[in-house]
Order: sequence, then C-alpha cells, then structure tokens
Amino acid sequence: MPRLCQTEDLSDIQVEILKAVRQFVDKNILPVATELEHADEYPQEIVDGLKELGVFGLTIPEEYGGLGESLLTYALAVEEIARGWMSVSGVINTHFIVAYMLMRHGTEEQKQKYLPKMATGEVRGAFSMSEPGLGSDVSAIRTKAVRDGDDWTIDGQKMWLTNGGSSTLVALLVRTDEGQESPYKSMTTFLVEKEPGFGETAPGLTIPGKIDKMGYKGVDTTEAVFEGYRTTSDQILGGETGQGFYQMMDGVEVGRVNVAARATGVANRAFELAIDYAQQRETFGKPIAEHQAILFRLAEMATKVETAHAMMVKAARLKDGGERNDVEAGMAKYLAAEYCNEVVEDSFRIHGGYGYSKEYEIERLYREAAFLLIGEGTADIQKMIIGRALLKEYARRG
Repeated sequence: MPRLCQTEDLSDIQVEILKAVRQFVDKNILPVATELEHADEYPQEIVDGLKELGVFGLTIPEEYGGLGESLLTYALAVEEIARGWMSVSGVINTHFIVAYMLMRHGTEEQKQKYLPKMATGEVRGAFSMSEPGLGSDVSAIRTKAVRDGDDWTIDGQKMWLTNGGSSTLVALLVRTDEGQESPYKSMTTFLVEKEPGFGETAPGLTIPGKIDKMGYKGVDTTEAVFEGYRTTSDQILGGETGQGFYQMMDGVEVGRVNVAARATGVANRAFELAIDYAQQRETFGKPIAEHQAILFRLAEMATKVETAHAMMVKAARLKDGGERNDVEAGMAKYLAAEYCNEVVEDSFRIHGGYGYSKEYEIERLYREAAFLLIGEGTADIQKMIIGRALLKEYARRG
C-alpha cells in the first residue's frame, strides 16, 4: 500500500473492503476513466461491478440486505473510487444520502419498502434540494406541495440532480406551508418514485436531458420539473410534514464528508501522477524530481493530501459516534476541496505542456477539481457554518 491516506485502527473487515475497492479501481476504473469522461458516457459496466461488490449497500443495515458498515468505511471507499474517477463516486453519493436519510428518518414501512432494493442497487437514489436561482439559500425554495385530503399535488422546478436520469427514487424537498411561521418548519421531504431515463419519467414529472458541464462528466446531472405531480402522505419521509429541512441538513452533513473524501481521492491521484511524471521527465541532464523547486512542490502536495485525509476521517468518526459533526464536516469539506484544487494545479504545472493535452489524465482532474469547490456548499458557505458555530462555542461571558 502507498504511504499516503493510511487510516489507523481499522478492523480486518474494513481493511478487506478497502483492499477490494482499490483493486477494483486499479483494474476496472483507471484504465477507462479518461476515455469515458471525454465521451461523457455513463459508466454502466463500472456501476454494475460496484453493485456486485456491495458498495451500494455498504452502510445499509444487514437486516435490510446491506453490509451494515460505518460512515468511515463508506468515506474511505469513496476516497478510493474518486482516486479512479470522481464521477463514479458521484453516482454513489446521492444514492448513499437517500439511503442514510431513510435509515435515520424513514418509517419502518418505508425502510422495508426501499432499503433492501437500494442495497442491491435495484433502486437508485437521487437527492433534490436546490432550485434555479436558489444557490445555498434553502429557505427560499418555491417548489410546493398542496394537500388534497390524503393526497398531495407538487408543482415547481428543481436543479442540479446528480443521478437525475438514472435514479428511480428521489428525496425531494418542498414547501408545504401548513401554518408554520418559520420557513424551515414549513418544509417536507417526499419520496418520489420515477422511471429511469429522460422525458416524462412519472405522470407530472419531467427530467430534461443531461446538463452539459465542464467536468464531472459521465454521471447524469439534470433538472426536474413537477407539473401537477400527485403523491400521497405515505410518501412523506418519516410520515410527518415540517421535518424536511432538518432531514435534509442531516443528509448534507454526511454528504460533506463524502465530498471531502472525493476531494482527497482526486488530490491523491494528482499527486501520484505528478511524482511518477517527475521521475521520468528529464531537464538539464537529470529527472525534474531532483530539482529543488519540484521536490518542494511534491512535499507540499503530499502534506496537503495527508491533512485533508485526516480531517475527513475525524469528521466521519464523529458522525459514527453519534455526535453532531456540522463544523467538522464543513471544515473537512472546505479544506479538502481547496487543497485538492491546489494539488491538482501543482500536478498540472509539473506536467508542463503535456498537462494541457487530453492524452494525459491530469487534464481531466484539472476540470474535476473545480466541481469540488462548489459541491455540497461553497467554501464561503462552509466558513459561515464554521464561524457561527465557533462564535457560539467561544461566546464571551460577562
């Protein structure tokens, strides 16, 4: 095993799981990732392989057909997968968030209905909170569900659904406005069933085609348009209205750990490419790795990868221990994304002109790193969360 991104005190089962994932990445993802990414092709064979490995049910309890592993195990697996191709980790992430929300907040009937099929990957999850023009201001959502007896009608437009086309179950945040004064207490999460694909995927629900992106290709990112979509109270997550915001924020906390893991994995791969290239490329009669400027840069890159990994592991372990980890998850996501961007840029510089060529893997990583700066909340949002929590923690007395 390489020196970087090692984690202490793992069980034998965790070690075996991560070994299997790493072998899968080296054999089945790295050789084809750049070709598939350039073609913007959905990685169906890779996804099928991850289903066989049990990755889709990694954290789902054994009683529902999953492996019952921790958030830490999942985050470390994501780190390995992102090292191979960040888009594949995105295919899994929103599925994981929906499964986590069901485990934590779903009724027993909802758990029995969805979790066994999510564990096998037969049901695939997507997570829908954002809207056009909304950004991180969740309190301003406009998509609305109106009650009609025990039924509901949903109208509105959602944006940035990862797995929007391939998913069959969407955790959807809407406004229900049932006499609540606080906007946060007037939000509800509905579990929306749909067919995979594009166009009208359920009566009253249209998934337009994929959004064309700079990076993060292969995975389908879409809008979702609701026009008279009908559902029932049985599809409210947890069975109660007004809990949606808190359920979603719980999901976002683990999502931020996931993004930190993805950023660490991408940064680790950028470092691997840089240190390998620096030992092959020669200038002035010696490998460029022997030039002090390159050597110092490699040392800084490795230190940043290790730091990001350590913070991600801490945030995951806090959540696994049943503690609130909003600050630690925000710190890990913020730092890992920033460091990923810096490490990838340094690797790009080390590659010189070849880094600008699509024949070299670093070109793909350079475009992927930008997404991690904004995914699951921008750096500025993370700093707001961290800063406000610190003011409470260190409030002046007297």
